[in-house]
Amino acid sequence: MIPVQFDYLAPATLEEAVAALSQHGDDAKILAGGQSLLPVLRMRLNAPEVLIDLGKIPSLRGVRDEGDAIVIGAMTEHSVVGADPLVAEHAGLVSKAVEHLADAQIRHRGTFGGALAHADPAGDLGGPVLALGGEFVVAGPGGTRTVPAAEFFTGLFETAIGDDEILTEVRIPKHTGWGAHHAKFVRIAHQWPIVAVAATVRVSGGVIEEAKIALANMGSTPLRASAVESALAGAAVTAEAVGAAAEQAAEGTSPPSDLNGDAEYRKHLARVLTRRAVLAAAGA
Repeated sequence: MIPVQFDYLAPATLEEAVAALSQHGDDAKILAGGQSLLPVLRMRLNAPEVLIDLGKIPSLRGVRDEGDAIVIGAMTEHSVVGADPLVAEHAGLVSKAVEHLADAQIRHRGTFGGALAHADPAGDLGGPVLALGGEFVVAGPGGTRTVPAAEFFTGLFETAIGDDEILTEVRIPKHTGWGAHHAKFVRIAHQWPIVAVAATVRVSGGVIEEAKIALANMGSTPLRASAVESALAGAAVTAEAVGAAAEQAAEGTSPPSDLNGDAEYRKHLARVLTRRAVLAAAGA
């Protein structure tokens, strides 16, 4: 199908983009990498009058080191994030997640911020950023503000970004030296995961000192597996200890039921994938 007719704007600065969004309001849509938006437009599931393309704003791209955090520009392509040595060293969980995100074509066109702003509960990036305690910086007519990851995802395809705001960058606290693994279960390669688990752990002397774990597609937003995190603190890096903790992975979740599996099947997958992800992150 062909999208309905729309006006196209390509601002050169963030200030111009914010002004354009404020001017056109509900009639406008933001275009980042377009890997989610363009199919929606082609199927006419959305028909904006104005498309605001952020692709010509250089300040929204790149990865930088800011002392205790790694900052990733919202318009940075997945392939760039996955290849960046700073991300690999200080936010290994993000590197692991990007490595098998969709396919190579999407990784070279899709953007880090665009995928997170889309807020698909089955997305590969929400869980890792949530587990790492990331922060989202958004800009609007009143300036910029920072939203913690725990408050960013508000519902199915919904975020804390205001109607007149634009996501500019994501700040991820450094987890240097932490082991990380991203495990997901799919029926077909490059498909959205039926369930995914993002796990990063700090290990010393064969004992897990701290664990951070998040689940995807186990509710309308990414979820922290808090019960598992608590159970793993001080646990030995053994299949028995990790497996016992992982049995709590589905606590507090509300997974959907669809053609790929019902809720109970997803809860089973969450327990299995959590055990695998933690053991792999711990080097076991």
